[in-house]
Amino acid sequence: MKAMTMTQKILAAHSGLSYVEPGQLLLADVDMVLGNDITAPVAINEFRKISVNGVFDKKKISLVMDHFVPNKDIKAAEQSKKCREFACDMGIENFYDCGNMGVEHALLPERGLVTSGDVVIGADSHTCTYGALGAFSTGVGSTDMACGMATGKAWFKVPPAIRFELTGKKRKWVSGKDVILHIIGMIGVSGALYESMEFTGDGLKNLTIDDRLCMANMAIEAGAKNGIFEVDEITKKFLKSVGAKEPVIYKADENAEYSAVYRIDLSEIEPTVAFPHLPENTRTFGEIGDIKIDQVVIGSCTNGRLQDLVEAAEIMKGKKVADGVRVIVIPATQKIYLRAMEMGLLKIFIESGAAVSTPTCGPCLGGHMGILAKNERAVATTNRNFVGRMGHPESEVYLASPAVAAASAITGRISQPSEVM
Repeated sequence: MKAMTMTQKILAAHSGLSYVEPGQLLLADVDMVLGNDITAPVAINEFRKISVNGVFDKKKISLVMDHFVPNKDIKAAEQSKKCREFACDMGIENFYDCGNMGVEHALLPERGLVTSGDVVIGADSHTCTYGALGAFSTGVGSTDMACGMATGKAWFKVPPAIRFELTGKKRKWVSGKDVILHIIGMIGVSGALYESMEFTGDGLKNLTIDDRLCMANMAIEAGAKNGIFEVDEITKKFLKSVGAKEPVIYKADENAEYSAVYRIDLSEIEPTVAFPHLPENTRTFGEIGDIKIDQVVIGSCTNGRLQDLVEAAEIMKGKKVADGVRVIVIPATQKIYLRAMEMGLLKIFIESGAAVSTPTCGPCLGGHMGILAKNERAVATTNRNFVGRMGHPESEVYLASPAVAAASAITGRISQPSEVM
């Protein structure tokens, strides 16, 4: 039998095939279909046009109200209402609303709803996050979501793959965010266009699950179809801790074909910032001048997890946010919010002069809870910094790790942790 990558093996298994190759079109079974309060209403409208009595599986659909929740206006409220009524009508078990929710790509892993070997589709481009757990997960359009909810299947074109062999150990204050920004800066926003980014190597043991979730989340920012990590003991331990179903583990064949292979020593990676207006526009602190900022956002599906808040709090503890700087901290789920409160992290943020929000995607997409005005600059732990991404088209977004964001909040300019610690 011909050799296959991790992604090819998962797609083959879910299509009832013994072998698949790049470029092949196939119809695969899906293990989870995901939508949010922006994308699901469109999918629901399309679903109603399909002659089916109900969804394919009430346990394999997740609707997460997170983008404009708590609802910011009447239209947002109507969007959530449509999802709420649909979930009730269809008996969908995994419906998450204000007070019992979180940012979708942090919530699903936390609830054990995805596991190794799964095929996951979501009407959100950052659905590629779940590759951190050894799943094939990718973003789709709302029409594909509708068909997925009705049939439990989706069409795919098998992607070729790029292999990233990681070695070494990260330095202090370097996180998965710095690693993925380094990679995107290296290969560009089209460097993995419709390819699978497959991460492996001895360096994996030095990356936490939170690091991996962050990195897989931003695979789409390199144009990738998906990002996926080789499953190891760290993965299995996490899946067991959240009560996920038994994982099915796929390992790439030794002679699998890759369009490119990159070898990256984690110990060589420095704190990295992506300048406006693309994630590939990366610089390290030898190249960053004196850039004053107006706002800091620590949160999102990329960096709103507990590890992220712990790192930010360690830097901000006992210090004050710089005059003229607004700081918004957003734990990615209610569970993370509660744990951060119990650990005293929220007290640290509030005493430093930051605002702490209930979970929401709001500021990341310029939706609410942190819109930028003309000529304002923000350091954000989010995943995109396109023109107008967080507000006015003449504002600027600088992507960074929670550690860099926290340090910048204290100094009032883009700074690395060593400047304040």
